[in-house]
Amino acid sequence: MAGRVEGKVALVTGAASGLGKAAAAMLAREGARVAITDRNEAGAKEVAGALGEAARAWKLDVTQEADWVRVVDEVVATFGRLDVVVNNAGIGVAKDVESLSLEEWRLVHAVNLDGVFLGCKHGIRGMRKCGAKGSIINVSSVAGLIGSENLAAYCSSKGGVRLLTKSVALHCARKGYGIRCNSLHPTFIDTPMVEGFASQGGDVAAGKARLARMIPLGHIGEPDDIAYAVVYLASDESKLMTGSELVVDGGTTAM
Repeated sequence: MAGRVEGKVALVTGAASGLGKAAAAMLAREGARVAITDRNEAGAKEVAGALGEAARAWKLDVTQEADWVRVVDEVVATFGRLDVVVNNAGIGVAKDVESLSLEEWRLVHAVNLDGVFLGCKHGIRGMRKCGAKGSIINVSSVAGLIGSENLAAYCSSKGGVRLLTKSVALHCARKGYGIRCNSLHPTFIDTPMVEGFASQGGDVAAGKARLARMIPLGHIGEPDDIAYAVVYLASDESKLMTGSELVVDGGTTAM
């Protein structure tokens, strides 16, 4: 078992595909009830339908505070509580600082950083409303720990997630809420976003091979590699962890 989450209620953003979908599926498999949220409502419903009675779907644009207020309130009303928030929704633009437009910069930060801020803010509200001693898991990236010359906005936003996580963790600890907050830092994982990066040269297989060569273990990760980490951070087995960085990077940051 990856972690004891039976009876917990988890809200996962960006759960229609990729890491969010894998995390939601594993949380449900390990006994949690899961709120599948995504801007892609049809995709969220499809994932929830596949998971059965343990899951329900909501449309959520993480950049819109009104959406967060509505969805958190409805999740608590539907399931009776909220124990876990996985702030996973994210986008990337593969451009350096000179070629990146201000509009692209703002969009990446709106999704990757504003969305996490709102998820923390309203996740705390929902947990306190039902008295949960909960866990907030913010999906950052290895790019939030080390730089990349062609990911200016992505690195900035994911680095922001890292330190926002620490601030939220200390706030909740000092207030005595019993709510933990940790960041998760994956390397390249076989998801639609990474496939988009890999396809920029026209040959997806060659692109993935190039990315794999950047990882000391020699291969890109699978979504379940991150889902196991999510379940651990969601569980009471990680009860002493808050403000921490869980790095799942195949040795990248060890170089």
